[in-house]
Amino acid sequence: MKKMITLFSAATLLGSCDQPLREPGFVSEQITKNATIIIDGQPDQIFPLFGAFEEKKWAEGWQPVLLYPDTETIHEGTTFVTPGHGHGEKKFTWIVTRYDNQQYIIQYLVYTENRHWIITVTCSPHHESQTAASITYAYIGHNALGNEINEAMLKKMYAHDLHDWEDAIHYYLAK
Repeated sequence: MKKMITLFSAATLLGSCDQPLREPGFVSEQITKNATIIIDGQPDQIFPLFGAFEEKKWAEGWQPVLLYPDTETIHEGTTFVTPGHGHGEKKFTWIVTRYDNQQYIIQYLVYTENRHWIITVTCSPHHESQTAASITYAYIGHNALGNEINEAMLKKMYAHDLHDWEDAIHYYLAK
């Protein structure tokens, strides 16, 4: 009898995990936005500032917590977490999915339970002593809430076409 109760309990627990992987009727949306900012300095000086750990120098409140590797180095596979920004999302997990120091390209995959997004930063020379940094965010919802959050976050992120980033980097470089 005890064995049957244990089997029944296990089957009940397993059955309760039987929730659909996708909301019925849900349609995932992808929204993308790009902006280019111009920063004083050559790409070899500016590009590293878009790495997770160098960004702490110019982005107020930016405090990534490293998961992998065990030193603050940027390469494909570097993984870290940051606190979520409201909407009930407790943390964001970030993975460097592309890193090319020669071509000045870095790409992050960031995800939560509701959505994920890809951030691509490409730096290139601009005039004699400036860098053009092209930043693209592509958001994809995992559920209706994710689609809704993405819309709000994209509007907020690009409210000033990332000139707030440009100003913050120039301020840091001027110190």
